[in-house]
Amino acid sequence: MEYKTITVDSLNIFYREAGEISKPTILLLHGFPSSSHMYRDLINDLADSYHVIAPDYPGFGQSSAPAVKQYQYTFDNLSTTIEHFIDKLNIKKTTLYLQDYGGPVGMRIATRRPELIQAIIIQNANAYVDGLGNLLKPLTAYIENKNPETEKAARFFLSPEATKWQYLTGAEDPSKIAPDSYIVDQYYLDRKGNDEIQLALFSNYGTNIALYEKWHQYFVKFKPPMLVVWGKNDEFFVSAGALAYKKNNPTAEIHLLNGGHFLLEEHHLEVSKIIKKFISKKLH
Repeated sequence: MEYKTITVDSLNIFYREAGEISKPTILLLHGFPSSSHMYRDLINDLADSYHVIAPDYPGFGQSSAPAVKQYQYTFDNLSTTIEHFIDKLNIKKTTLYLQDYGGPVGMRIATRRPELIQAIIIQNANAYVDGLGNLLKPLTAYIENKNPETEKAARFFLSPEATKWQYLTGAEDPSKIAPDSYIVDQYYLDRKGNDEIQLALFSNYGTNIALYEKWHQYFVKFKPPMLVVWGKNDEFFVSAGALAYKKNNPTAEIHLLNGGHFLLEEHHLEVSKIIKKFISKKLH
């Protein structure tokens, strides 16, 4: 594993990289409230067979985190920055691995650049309203009506209790979830000004749901090879969201695993084996 930083659109974008550049590329796009750190184990699992890259978005992890007045924190903008990151690394073909926020970031890139995409791997990332769990209601309320009361409820998702809850709830064996995971995420969340960054993205989340139909059209038209691996006990993004991918991509391969939102904390080895089998079948 190598830890690198390059300049993209005047921002420092940090990324983890492993594997030989001559091998097929897998681009891992992380979720909230995490960073490329969530992929540390999976990267090592896959590096013998693939060229693996995992960037941190602006405002996350080790990448630049300009204030909200200096960078517009929208999912459109995050996807544009990551698309420019892809171009700067001269990646011509890639498999996307999308988790949580990685879904709306990666799907925007896929619909703009279908020729770039060899396959899509989805892990607890929504493209269907079927997957939106009831626990997201405080965020929905904030999206629909920003006021002190809805903001207070939304800010709970930035708390240490909420971050830890995301990691432990639905886990097959919580004793196997390394505390470092949620402690590292919380460190980044607690940085001065980061709350404003995250609230800006919360309020912009509705733009993702508005694009679901466009993404479905992409699935139908381009039929990207699709693998869905999903922590079936996730209470934010429920398992109905995994099964829904077959609506527009009947050949999607779906695996519901006994884990939660951050499935890889427990099941990265199992997921890596599923990925290797899928890619060898679909791309060779």
